[in-house]
Amino acid sequence: MADREAFLLTGQQPSMVRRRYRVADTAQQLVGGFLLAGPFVVTEEVWVLAENMSWYHAVLVVGIVFAIGYGALYKADAGRDVDTEAEVAGIPIRFVSLMGVAFGSVAILAVALTAPDTFLINGGILPDPTPMAVFLTTLKAITVGAIFSVVGAATADSVF
Repeated sequence: MADREAFLLTGQQPSMVRRRYRVADTAQQLVGGFLLAGPFVVTEEVWVLAENMSWYHAVLVVGIVFAIGYGALYKADAGRDVDTEAEVAGIPIRFVSLMGVAFGSVAILAVALTAPDTFLINGGILPDPTPMAVFLTTLKAITVGAIFSVVGAATADSVF
């Protein structure tokens, strides 16, 4: 809807018109999420960090990603109200989409670029690279990359 039409229909200035969640919002999140995830998926230091993280570090990082995402969507953007968002199981769809993009974009890039094999097995980061050790370390690396991916995804969703 054009700004002029929005004003005529609602009587409010365009910046005050409430934008509902659309699939295009997820597309914007994908662009931002992939954009910032890429450099961290191919950085050896991320994989070294992941190898040294325990399970509780990974859980803490997941909490940080959720907090960044929630804050960026609903605290930093005054035009959004969490109480008026469409929900699934009581959770705003926009937030569910953001978390899927934040973790999913890192996971897709890691697999597509063969980062676990390159760094953990061939690069020697894991001393005994069993399939389970590679899988668990990859999950931890995904949480690290998601810190940056969520920033890109939330920013793209808020700006456009």
